[in-house]
Amino acid sequence: MDSNPALCAAIANRITTSPQQRITFAQFMDMVLYHPEHGYYSSDALKIGFKGGDFFTSPNLCSDFGELLAEQFLQMWEILGKPVPFSLVEMGAGQGLLALHILKYHQLHYPDFFTALEYIIVEKSRTLRQEQQQRLQDLPVRWCNLEEIPPNAIAGCFFSNELVDAFPVHQFILETGELQEIYVTTSENLTLQPPSLEGKSFSPPLIGEGLGERSNFAFVEVTGEPSTPQLAEYLDLVGIHFTHAYPDGYRSEINLAALDWLSIVADRLQRGYVLTIDYGYPASRYYNPRRSQGTLQCYYHHRFHDNPYVNIGRQDITAHVDFTTLEHWGEKCNLKNVGFIQQGLFLMALGLGDRIAALSYQKQPLSQLLQHRDALHQLLDPTGLGGFGVLIQSKGLDKTEISQPLKGLTLPE
Repeated sequence: MDSNPALCAAIANRITTSPQQRITFAQFMDMVLYHPEHGYYSSDALKIGFKGGDFFTSPNLCSDFGELLAEQFLQMWEILGKPVPFSLVEMGAGQGLLALHILKYHQLHYPDFFTALEYIIVEKSRTLRQEQQQRLQDLPVRWCNLEEIPPNAIAGCFFSNELVDAFPVHQFILETGELQEIYVTTSENLTLQPPSLEGKSFSPPLIGEGLGERSNFAFVEVTGEPSTPQLAEYLDLVGIHFTHAYPDGYRSEINLAALDWLSIVADRLQRGYVLTIDYGYPASRYYNPRRSQGTLQCYYHHRFHDNPYVNIGRQDITAHVDFTTLEHWGEKCNLKNVGFIQQGLFLMALGLGDRIAALSYQKQPLSQLLQHRDALHQLLDPTGLGGFGVLIQSKGLDKTEISQPLKGLTLPE
């Protein structure tokens, strides 16, 4: 196993100095991914792509994904009456490939739109921001934090691709039919059980690693009362009530960070759209009793597993997105639901089928042709990237603008 000893020591110290010698899983995940020095997204451990990476995203396959999104952004600009500037705010821009593909396509095919564009990247990772700045140095892009954007300042579109799945999540478990939160402590603190934890149930220690020289303890899980009433409120928002259909030991995740994020986005958007692409389900599928162990996954060298207590700081940790909650919370934030669709169908409506058909007429080496065709089919694959969800919400549109259907949501008869 390959954990970062300095990060493990920092997490252990956070646990030891916490009032009950435990932290929520969300706090643990936040440190593992976003610790300013040693977190996965803050360090050289982060690897995206096919060679030597931990995972890849749609923009790694080909430029077509970004180019088809560019077509949708063009139509959004036209619907809004061609405002200048039209702001595209990409949140969590990865290696900058999607921005590169979108901007190059607009520059080549739609110069008027390109001139009107204000492209903003919101990126929390210092490592990724540096890579983006190098890749996009010849293009008109600026970087800022989401909080730095003034309220009601954006006319355009906030969008993200595989962002929300990386937000820290709370984990819960059902014990005798009651909602209990999962906390993280250390085996050392578990031995020195404080009075405040007496009478609580403890899950068996998961496979954790020694922390540097202090190899006599590992990270383990304990359960207790929810850390915040927001967990129950979240489930009420989407109508999830635990009945006899849910077995004891049922566990899953709650993404409170997604609600905070969407609140800020809605506050900064004056008029336009929010487009969210990610893997996930409606709440009825997400919290199905048969999905009894949640959706948490870890990615390490293109292999995935469900143990977040190994390879700490060296692997990605994600959870699927509950799109129903994003829809319902968006409504509370004055965002109207425009549509929800699978990525494969969304891209087909924007012209991916035409691109596949056109390959037969392109003059290029057979190996490149086959590679390109395979990439396009991966974008469509309903068991993979094509099965991702695409949620579009709007704010500030008048009746005429709302009545104009978006291309990506308009399926052929």
